[in-house]
Amino acid sequence: MSSRDAFPTLTLSLVQAPLVWTNISANLDFFDSVLEPLKGKTDLIVLPETFATGFVTDPAEIAVTMDGQVMQWMAEKSSLLNAAITGTIITNENNRYYNRLIWMQPDGSYFTSDKRHLFRMGHEHEKFTAGRKSLTIDLKGWNIRPLICYDLRFPVWSKNRYIDSKYEYDLLIYTANWPASRSFVWKSLLTARAIENLAYCAGVNRIGTDGHGLPHSGDSCVLDFKGRDMFRARPNEAVVETITLEYEPLREFRERFNVGPDWDQFNITI
Repeated sequence: MSSRDAFPTLTLSLVQAPLVWTNISANLDFFDSVLEPLKGKTDLIVLPETFATGFVTDPAEIAVTMDGQVMQWMAEKSSLLNAAITGTIITNENNRYYNRLIWMQPDGSYFTSDKRHLFRMGHEHEKFTAGRKSLTIDLKGWNIRPLICYDLRFPVWSKNRYIDSKYEYDLLIYTANWPASRSFVWKSLLTARAIENLAYCAGVNRIGTDGHGLPHSGDSCVLDFKGRDMFRARPNEAVVETITLEYEPLREFRERFNVGPDWDQFNITI
């Protein structure tokens, strides 16, 4: 974990947006227009799950490559805005399809993590390969854990750890295509994840109706380490919200209410 001497702030931008079903160019054009004002004003931009295509569970015709249009767009946009950008893409690698989170950095380097829990009720598990590892990113001294949509329902996969007197991450992020019919569950689980992991938590969800006729209300939010709202987007409205997180209150609370040493130790079978 990075030094905490300066207790830096972290500026986070959430993009709650409609997605055009399977239309990569239209989606990238939309994000071009709404991201431009963020230049030099944020450290991290979070896009919805499958931001370029919508949540398409028949990937054969829509999967993109790791050196194609969408990856190039992410690299160019991250460099232009001088901010990290994260969201997921549908990609094909070695004849396997993945719902893959990309964490793009301004210098063109990137990290990846594949969706662990595939949405069985939407038949995602029939066409995609599940991820086998989680990802923790260091950004400005903050340790950040990005996860994907259905992963929210699985607290063990999301669980923070307390190792050598340090917390594994400080900010938990979920990028999603979560239907409006389950918005109460979305909001409740995000609150629980923040509280139980003693970390800030952000959820970024799409709006609009997808190609299966399912409406999405967004309900994107940022919660503090006590599960309290710091920001909550109005449902069904496209919005770009930038919020600054302070590390010092998190550090102070962890010192006063240090539950980490009492957490259960466990291993996940891959």
